[in-house]
Amino acid sequence: MIRILFVCMGNICRSPCAEGVMNSLIKQKGLGNKIECDSAGTISYHEGDPADARMREHASLRGYELNSISRKFMQQDFENFDWIITMDENNYSQIKMLDQWDNYNYKIRRMTDFCETHKITAVPDPYYGGSQGFETVLDILEDACGGLLRFLKSK
Repeated sequence: MIRILFVCMGNICRSPCAEGVMNSLIKQKGLGNKIECDSAGTISYHEGDPADARMREHASLRGYELNSISRKFMQQDFENFDWIITMDENNYSQIKMLDQWDNYNYKIRRMTDFCETHKITAVPDPYYGGSQGFETVLDILEDACGGLLRFLKSK
């Protein structure tokens, strides 16, 4: 079983959306017995909350279910997951700092590393913006999750 953890700041917009998009792809491809996803945040402010209602609404319009409950990244996540995928440079840096001895460097990646059509370096945080921000996040995550799945299948 390949285990993937998606990470953003609060775990209510981008990372639960990445989890939902990836779970949808996994289901479509019949890989539910091979790949498992979760999401977490670098802060605990929203711990215990569902994904942001706006993100859930926009995702739902594209057929994605966002059922995760926000939680903070924990040290044991390094051991429990094969891949830790961050949404932006800040998330990446914070996770790298938690890996004090560089034991898990090989499994920490940026979500945009897997984009095939978008040429960007981060999944922007839509929290303080309007509707278009949530649509942009979905566009990027659909691209990146497709690329991530192809990457995993090539391994």
